[in-house]
Amino acid sequence: MPGTAFAELNKDGSANSDVTIVGSGSWATAMAMVLTANGHRVTWYIDRPDIYRHVRRYGRNPLYLSTIEFDQALINPSDNIRSAVKSSEVIILVTPAAYLKAALEGLEDDDLEGKTVCSGIKGIIPVDNCVTGEYLIRRYRIAEEKIVIITGPSHAEEVSAEKLTYLTFASRDSERAAVVASLFSNRWIRTLISEDFIGTEYAAVMKNIYAIAAGIASGLAYGDNFIAVLLANAAGEMNRFVSTISPLKREITESPYLGDLLVTGYSQFSRNRNLGFMIGKGYSVKNALMEMNQVAEGYFASSCIHEVNEKLKADIPIAETVYRILYTTANPVHEMKSLSKKLK
Repeated sequence: MPGTAFAELNKDGSANSDVTIVGSGSWATAMAMVLTANGHRVTWYIDRPDIYRHVRRYGRNPLYLSTIEFDQALINPSDNIRSAVKSSEVIILVTPAAYLKAALEGLEDDDLEGKTVCSGIKGIIPVDNCVTGEYLIRRYRIAEEKIVIITGPSHAEEVSAEKLTYLTFASRDSERAAVVASLFSNRWIRTLISEDFIGTEYAAVMKNIYAIAAGIASGLAYGDNFIAVLLANAAGEMNRFVSTISPLKREITESPYLGDLLVTGYSQFSRNRNLGFMIGKGYSVKNALMEMNQVAEGYFASSCIHEVNEKLKADIPIAETVYRILYTTANPVHEMKSLSKKLK
């Protein structure tokens, strides 16, 4: 049985940590694994009592990537968001976007002041209809240069299996991004730096919607030839939308854009593709969601992006097709047939 020693505690019960992770799913677990493998002390805020107790007692997440055994001298599980945030100068948010507000609910407005706040969230905040970086600026008045976005292409399953992975760290402050990147860099994690912290986030949101489209097409027995065309068109569509949101010079063929789109559209680990596949196979949207044991960010993102685009008026027919299938009970067969006539 693993030992029960934890990182050294301060008088207020918080740990002297290098990083605080907020979230308890597979990506949070994989990040904790990488950081502790690199010798960093991690405070891990876990808002699910069953997972918190298991990690604290056994050094494993019982529900996600459960084969990972943590060095309990480097990992400090916490069920108190304020003490967890106080323990580190670098905070990494890795919850589903729909649950971020609930995860941060116990914080005071100034608890994140002066911190480097990072987001590994690949979704959009419902109701607010904005990505995490924008939400942090609006809600907690965090300066843009103190925010770092962590994006892929990356699946937690491959990261935890030590498969070679490239992570992009995007921030207005490239030096800050480089410092955060250095925490992750090792023999299987290669790091890239970008200043496009809004564009990379929106691209990460959009690629989940397109992965649902690819899954629906696959479920309807469209072949690889069609799906390749679908994703090629999705890359152009992503570029149009992101450029409308954030008019910044960017190369859409680079890994945080096209790379993330491809891995999410094709990989067996893609929960968004799997959601679409079930819908294509005839599951109702409700039943397909019930079959998922993890959150498919593209489901929530589809509605939010649709609402955002009512004002932007960007040309995004693939995303709009997915929206109609998910939210207006449109027939997937008819929708994909109609969409196929618009692709080039």
